[in-house]
Amino acid sequence: MIDFIRQNVLSHFGVNADSAKVSPLGNGHINHTFLVLSVEREFVLQKINTEVFKTPIALVNNAHKISQHLQGKVTADEYRLQVVSPELTLDGELFVDLGDNGFWRAINYLPHSHSIDVVGSEADAEMAAKAFGHFSSALSGLDAELLEDVIPNFHHLPGRIELLAQAVEADSHARLAECQQWVDFVMSQTELLQELAELEGKLPRRICHNDTKINNMLFDKRDMSSLAIIDLDTCMKGYLMYDFGDMVRTFCSPEAEDSTALDKVQVRESIFAAICKGYLSELGDVLSDAERESLWLGARVICLMIGVRFLTDHLNGDVYFQIHHAGHNLERAANQFTLYQSLLSQQDELSKFLQS
Repeated sequence: MIDFIRQNVLSHFGVNADSAKVSPLGNGHINHTFLVLSVEREFVLQKINTEVFKTPIALVNNAHKISQHLQGKVTADEYRLQVVSPELTLDGELFVDLGDNGFWRAINYLPHSHSIDVVGSEADAEMAAKAFGHFSSALSGLDAELLEDVIPNFHHLPGRIELLAQAVEADSHARLAECQQWVDFVMSQTELLQELAELEGKLPRRICHNDTKINNMLFDKRDMSSLAIIDLDTCMKGYLMYDFGDMVRTFCSPEAEDSTALDKVQVRESIFAAICKGYLSELGDVLSDAERESLWLGARVICLMIGVRFLTDHLNGDVYFQIHHAGHNLERAANQFTLYQSLLSQQDELSKFLQS
């Protein structure tokens, strides 16, 4: 793919392919991401997965609106992080559409940036949660209706469970037998669905990041302070409880989300407490009472829902998430369901951190 980029993509951004260095960047599941370093420009180049993002123009337009709003906040000295902004083509466009050869966009490269995949300390968890809270607080003044839904019903647990049921019924790759126990477990979580139905209607729709993994907050490697919130692809209307929940999901386990060491997959109480402290320090005055009440629900829903998505993709033949070996999505699903079970077992100890 790097040869294709050199021959067909770089020229749209005014880059001489002969002098450019192109290298893979990050370990995202969805898009293909590259770092482009040249005499003319330095930027991050992405080939958008249009099987996942079926309206990629909406994606780049959403990201552009968010970056413009945040740049205004920076100018007003109301936003302390760096802003991820689009790098325009020579024609002044936000993207290059090469049809069957891909939909490409570029964003600014942030020097001195560093990311981590597993939270190692309470300080890191609090800093990242504070950064995500600051990001959401800064966007609370931007009308959520200005953004298009790039993936409709992205965080809709009943819909995700229905898709799982369809995958189970089809069993198109004869994989059901090896994961029947997890399917049965998901289908038993009716109380969670009922609780969600009762609370969701009380919540305001806001602009949410919708993918608050620790590696979507960049550290400044010079002093390991928070530098920027990145990966705005799924930014759209939603409920902040899911941003909180995805931090819990991705920060709290000492294991990566595809670890098969399930005996080590658990919610670290001190990390959960640090998330609550950092997030609420930025959003405490923004959240409604119902939103604050919803945060514990969001943590449980997200852990279960991501497990459902991995399990569904496994049954469907691994068509959504990139995998690195056979059974990878099933391993991810088992990991997430184990983390969800840990949340349930620690409810009394953990929920108190949202009440202080």
